[in-house]
Amino acid sequence: MRRLTGTWLVLMLIFSAVGLFASSIVIYTYYYLRELPPLCTSFKSPFPGITIDCERVLSSKYSDIGGVPLDLLAAIWFIVNIILVLMYDLGPGNLATLAINALFYWRFIGIVVVPYLIFVETYLLHALCIYCTVMHIMIIIDFAVITIFFIRVGKSPMRGLTD
Repeated sequence: MRRLTGTWLVLMLIFSAVGLFASSIVIYTYYYLRELPPLCTSFKSPFPGITIDCERVLSSKYSDIGGVPLDLLAAIWFIVNIILVLMYDLGPGNLATLAINALFYWRFIGIVVVPYLIFVETYLLHALCIYCTVMHIMIIIDFAVITIFFIRVGKSPMRGLTD
């Protein structure tokens, strides 16, 4: 049984797909090929004193947690998003309720982490990674989409959605 209309399904999935694509580019080029991802120095920063410098961001002491690159964690985060959306859309009632509630809280975790990452890039490193910025934007939009979804259907994550 499908629960999401085509529009909601696209909105729930597209931004996670873009974020997954951005993180995959970094994982493949920087960590596998050991090269800078394309476009990393092609843009001029709109902020004084901050450069577009993927290498500075990706090679910093803030770029991993316990040796695990944040880009890999981001890819996992986006994959879990996609799986939870599909579980909600296609799964049976109880699984769908669990999936949509988990999706809200999973996306909440993402939105909580983004300000810290932006702080690190802008104030500690004085550098932005274009791919990281794309991922940050996708996380923010993902959270906005799930929040609007709950508002539109008139329920809170605690009450669940199975209709």
